[in-house]
Amino acid sequence: MTDSSSSTAGAASLPESPFVDRLGAQLVSAADGASEVMLPLLPEHMNTWDVAHGGVTMTLADVALAMAARSLAGDGVGVVTVEMKVNFMQPGRGELRATARVLHRSTTMAYCEGEIRDSEGHFVAKALGTFKYMRRLAVGRDVTRQRLRSDPSAKPGPSDG
Repeated sequence: MTDSSSSTAGAASLPESPFVDRLGAQLVSAADGASEVMLPLLPEHMNTWDVAHGGVTMTLADVALAMAARSLAGDGVGVVTVEMKVNFMQPGRGELRATARVLHRSTTMAYCEGEIRDSEGHFVAKALGTFKYMRRLAVGRDVTRQRLRSDPSAKPGPSDG
């Protein structure tokens, strides 16, 4: 995931992520260690029983937890998921809405909790996760841009392709 500044409902946007964009998740709010993310379920989000696929539910939880953690970070700082646990309570239908909050933050890590409910308010899932704060480093297409902003002799890292 990429870096992001704190957002509020008036100017809410998720960091650029082709996967999350394709999923259709929408940031409702992210500020002061709390966030809300929603996803109107589409046919491609469903499993064979015509309810939200577990991977969709887990992704929404991951995004909400990460956005809560990011809301406490400075500019140019993002988070990566270190570990995450999700308990599924019941199937998700209609629209999924994830809320999350930071329970504890150190200088390098954030421990977060969240829950997902469907459009009828049913408790779909509970999530806990640990996130590491990291300065955003360029990968892929951003390597050239980062070199221009910093030392012109800088070389891309091993995962920059």
